[in-house]
Amino acid sequence: MATRIGSEKVKTADMMSEMIEAARSGNRKCLRKMILRGCSLHCRDSRGWTPLHEAAAAGHAQCVQEILSAVCNSSLQRRRDYVNSITNKAVDEGHMDAVKLLIDKDAELKGRHTRSCRTCLHQAVYKGHSDIVRLLVNLCDVEASSTMEITPLYVAAHYGQVECLQILINAGANVNVQVNSMATPLFIATQEDHHQCVDLLLAHGADPNMVCDSESLRLPIHTASEFGHIQVLKSLISVTDRACDRGEDMESPLYIAIYNDQSASVELLLKEGFSPDAQRLTDLEMNSPLAFALSECTNMSECVRLLVAAGATICEDAWLSVLATEKTELLELILQHRWIPSPKTLTQDSSPAPRRNDKTALKLQEVRAMLCVALNQVRFVACWLPLLLKAGLEPSLLLHSCILDKADGEALNYLLEFVNWSTLSTALKQILDQRREEKSWQPHPHFEHVPSLSHLCRLQLRTILGPDLLMTGDVVQQLPVPRPLHHFLQFKDISEASFPFPQSPRINPMRRGNLSHEHVHVL
Repeated sequence: MATRIGSEKVKTADMMSEMIEAARSGNRKCLRKMILRGCSLHCRDSRGWTPLHEAAAAGHAQCVQEILSAVCNSSLQRRRDYVNSITNKAVDEGHMDAVKLLIDKDAELKGRHTRSCRTCLHQAVYKGHSDIVRLLVNLCDVEASSTMEITPLYVAAHYGQVECLQILINAGANVNVQVNSMATPLFIATQEDHHQCVDLLLAHGADPNMVCDSESLRLPIHTASEFGHIQVLKSLISVTDRACDRGEDMESPLYIAIYNDQSASVELLLKEGFSPDAQRLTDLEMNSPLAFALSECTNMSECVRLLVAAGATICEDAWLSVLATEKTELLELILQHRWIPSPKTLTQDSSPAPRRNDKTALKLQEVRAMLCVALNQVRFVACWLPLLLKAGLEPSLLLHSCILDKADGEALNYLLEFVNWSTLSTALKQILDQRREEKSWQPHPHFEHVPSLSHLCRLQLRTILGPDLLMTGDVVQQLPVPRPLHHFLQFKDISEASFPFPQSPRINPMRRGNLSHEHVHVL
């Protein structure tokens, strides 16, 4: 008896395997034979698949038809359950004929077939089966959402299924739907760099100014800037409200581009008119994108170069990075793009800074900030002093007790060569006398005498023309004086001594902008 039962089980298993293989291979004749012999259509393999699963997955429409015809004699509910069990698989594999047959047999298309509660339409869009999507949009709810409130249109935008996206839009799907995280189709298409989807969504009313992050005020333009998706960024710049550029309680996309070192994004944003100064980020204690770039990137990063070239305001935080170091590359970069006006031309008005020789003038507040930091960074005076004087900084602005008391002796001598040392105030002369007594400063011998007439003449010429024109322009070449005097009039006869350059202190970049220093007001 046991032997007979065992042999029957083996025989049944063989028949099941044969039927499943027939469905898988598309052997309709063999499949019909097995059905007529009474093989169960509900038998399953190790994966839990029935013959209908196999036939539908392989796209054998005739085999699917054969199986469906056989189950028509079953109860309506049992037939529907059987059909519904395979519909999602047929959609997933993209077998249009099989899907049509299943629909004819009352397949439930609105049902959720995955743990995330996605419908057949979700799956067809995900796989990019546009012909099936075109069929299903007329039979399914195009706004059906999963457990995360994800709609088929959101899926199309997420995975870059442009044709499916167009079909869903034409069917009336909402282009501004938001999922649980507040992300929109435009936001996710931007994140994934599907620029064709982005353009299509924008053309059909997608709102680029919808906040798409529950934890911040992030817009799609911020995401494009973050990842450096330049084509997408170009599309978004022209339609995004510029309130995000400098508006209060908002954050310019420049900041997130800088944080992720996306120099191409920074370049495009600046080119399209985004302010290099943006707004102050109070939570990060950063006054400007330039200060932020100097804290997050290397001083000579491409982002820093772009911001300086765009005329970014140089605040105290930024000047600290420029002057509190023995390295002069950043100061040289600034002086390539900015020029130092004469003190008498500096004003507090908000008019655009004048330009000269493709350079923009430093504004009053920038010069004030520079001097404030410089007078607190005397240990590096040997590094920045020659560059600033040659760039046209009025030397008298540095005749301050901070400099005369603390500067290296050679640096101090260099500075005094640019002024009338005989007319220093009593207080400053007392500082120099004390340093001479302490032997912390060895003055040049001629400082004991009244300056020569030639020196006084060039000082007067500098007063008339302004140090900026005298030191950096070609006005000297236009004066009716012998050519050999040109060199002298621009103080080029003063040789730069070899100053002892101190090493920069090890400063945590995030604390650089918060270093305390005394605010010295010179202008």
